[in-house]
Amino acid sequence: MPEGITNGRAGAAPGLAIAAALLLLSGCITINLLPGTGPLKEEEVGGSGKAKVLLIELSGLISAQDSDGLVEQPNLVARLKEELTHASEDPAVSAIVLRINSPGGTVTASDIMYHELKVFREKRKVPIIASIMDIGASGGYYVAAAADKILVHPSTVTGSIGVIMLTMDAHGLLDKIGLEARAVTSGPKKDMGSPFRAMTADERAIFQSVIDSFYERFLSVVKEGRPNLSAEHIRKLADGRIYSGEQAKALGLVDGIGYLDDAVDLAKQQAGVAEAKVVVYRRAGEYRPNIYAKFMGTSGSAGWGPLSSFDLMGLVRGGAPQFMYLWMP
Repeated sequence: MPEGITNGRAGAAPGLAIAAALLLLSGCITINLLPGTGPLKEEEVGGSGKAKVLLIELSGLISAQDSDGLVEQPNLVARLKEELTHASEDPAVSAIVLRINSPGGTVTASDIMYHELKVFREKRKVPIIASIMDIGASGGYYVAAAADKILVHPSTVTGSIGVIMLTMDAHGLLDKIGLEARAVTSGPKKDMGSPFRAMTADERAIFQSVIDSFYERFLSVVKEGRPNLSAEHIRKLADGRIYSGEQAKALGLVDGIGYLDDAVDLAKQQAGVAEAKVVVYRRAGEYRPNIYAKFMGTSGSAGWGPLSSFDLMGLVRGGAPQFMYLWMP
């Protein structure tokens, strides 16, 4: 090769690098190192056929609070609504498998998810199968009650039917360090639940009445989902305790023991289709190689990881008491 051409190419490389750097500095080119949210797109993760079984994941603390991570992701409530909206517009979706791995969450977020699943069932008339993984307790079980059938793994922990209110009493600490918080209110109950003073007996009774109301709502949801169980039997089971998968099956809280593949097969059976491809909805940057993979926005999985996003110290900073359908020993 002629020497002049070789020298010309060698000299072009630094020039291109300088030009690229100038474009970046001028703001003409933007490089996204992290994936954006973007619209959901369908991806096949198994099976075959024209019919579809949609796999939806509910993993982590059930909350309508948006994450503060580097990658912006919709909260679980928003994600479920978005996925159900897509599914309602696709006539090929013949069934849904709801993969649950959650200790529960806030009362309202749990109830919204339950409501959205019920509305979808009434609109599309397709079966929903809940498949509980490591844990589907309290609000996790509440949401599962919207399904036609509930399957649990042999090692699943479920139950914990009940309500807990989380608050903090820091007045003893304030006394030790010589601080006093003062609130000017329009009435004596306006600052009830404040972490800066002890709760009175009257205030505790008021909070208990609210908890009792949410508890009765929980019982009615379980009764609707478990019509073969008497209200008295459900109330006896709903003292907040947890159950293994085998115990829950024996007590009638779930329909069977099985793995995720079994839930998919049951979904096809309930839908009346011999073959179906299993699909998920994902965004750019989310990788779902099979039915056991989770989407990138999941906030946790087994154990106490799902509680990592719960801002407990927010209560100390003056946040309102939290009413939760949550198993939190």
